[in-house]
Amino acid sequence: MRRNPLPQDTLDATDRAILNTLQEGFPLSPRPFAEAAAPLGISETDLINRIARLREIGAITRFGPFMDAAAMGGAFCLCAMQVPDERFEEVMTLVNALPEVAHNYERVHKLNMWFVLACDRADEIHESADRIEALTGLTVRRFPKLKEFFIGFKVTA
Repeated sequence: MRRNPLPQDTLDATDRAILNTLQEGFPLSPRPFAEAAAPLGISETDLINRIARLREIGAITRFGPFMDAAAMGGAFCLCAMQVPDERFEEVMTLVNALPEVAHNYERVHKLNMWFVLACDRADEIHESADRIEALTGLTVRRFPKLKEFFIGFKVTA
């Protein structure tokens, strides 16, 4: 999770093209990075290094497949917490340490920490949220999915 915006000139045109292109899919092949790098006009090694850098600087929080837990028989839930500023880093570390936490973001809002729980079974959502409440002493608000939307994120390349 990145707490501060990146400086304006942090990403170059190739970084932005990588962010846009890789959201469209990633090859399943013996050399997927080489295959993904070719249309971008960069080498396999350059793509790997750039993805690592994007993670290091917080431009992306993860690189990997999106698994639809519900389609595989599992469950997921958007959750939010009101975390005191002085405890944010502590609570973020506790929450992020749980394997069922898919991602976690700070928001400028009364509910300032938002994360997704992804579990094998629906009843595990409540168990996980209850465990977070016990670990932090803070209430976990649960927002189960009622309808699915896909919102793509594109940056100007």
